[in-house]
Amino acid sequence: MLKIQTKALSIVTDKDHPHLSKEQKAFNTLVKKIDEKRTSLAAWQEIFPIYQKKYASDFIPLVETSQEKQIEMVYFLDRACNQKGLTSPERRMIHDLISEMAGDLAVERNDEELKNIYNKHSGSDLDKEAAASLNGLKSMLEDVIGVDLGDDLNMSSPEEILKRAQAHMHEQQTQFEVERQAYEERQAKRKKTAKQIAKESKQQAEEQQTSQSIRELYRKLASALHPDREADPEERERKTGLMQRINQAYDKKNLLLLLELQLELEHIDQATINNITASRLTHYNKILKEQLNELEHEIFVTENMFKSQFGISPFERLTPSTLMRKLAAEIVEIQQAIRELNSDLLAFQDIKKLKAWLKGMRRRQKMDYLDCPF
Repeated sequence: MLKIQTKALSIVTDKDHPHLSKEQKAFNTLVKKIDEKRTSLAAWQEIFPIYQKKYASDFIPLVETSQEKQIEMVYFLDRACNQKGLTSPERRMIHDLISEMAGDLAVERNDEELKNIYNKHSGSDLDKEAAASLNGLKSMLEDVIGVDLGDDLNMSSPEEILKRAQAHMHEQQTQFEVERQAYEERQAKRKKTAKQIAKESKQQAEEQQTSQSIRELYRKLASALHPDREADPEERERKTGLMQRINQAYDKKNLLLLLELQLELEHIDQATINNITASRLTHYNKILKEQLNELEHEIFVTENMFKSQFGISPFERLTPSTLMRKLAAEIVEIQQAIRELNSDLLAFQDIKKLKAWLKGMRRRQKMDYLDCPF
């Protein structure tokens, strides 16, 4: 797509107009906010492939290595638990460590051996725990949507439970829309008051004026740039690219881009911008508010899709500028964890070092308990 660098758009004071009106200030504020949101959205879109590449090439292999080392540690501790020389408290600590590590790994890897190890050391049953968790999820969703999800669900699949809940929610939403439309149709048939008629007439007039404002800008640009009127091949190609941008801006009611293109192509100057009438500014500001809201929504959706794809909490505050630093820090952290696992696996071959490590862990746990305000 052919691009041009748009100029900054704002209303400025001059000797004849030393102060900006309320509408002019609102216009400048909206333009500034839209520019900031466009920059933010572009940053999210730009960072995605960069982050995805580093995540796949650097982070995921480390996660897999870390899991392999944790599995190795689980098997080692399982064997060590039966060694002579360990006290009952030390064995209980090993049971707890194995339960904590093996449970998560068994679920992540769907590994039956790890599941058996977890069951042996936890005194529980991982399958029953998972079933109880899924029953809890089912009950919670039933409470939220107010519908019995049925007894024919595959209770080993959280995906199926969520899918059934989503289907009911969609059905409820469809029914709500049907009822809402029926209500609106009944309301429309009722005789309207003079106040309602006046309000609707005003809204229709504003919508027509808003559409007219954008249509006027589009026609002026299209008339000046239409490529079919250009004989020179290179100039025709340039104008074709510009017309594509203008058509896209018009289809999306992108008022700001149309104004920026006018300024860039010198179809308007600063004096023209400064002298936009108050009534026209009112219409422009309404369009710009809608454009700002759409941008904010698009950023919200883009950010949350990103977080969902890479397992980041939806409540964590992130910006495109901090994402790579966060990923780099996580890579360093997992590298350190792998080094520690390798060191521990080597050291634990000596029962004395294992006992010393358990003693140190018990001391840390005691300190954490004493420091806890609750």
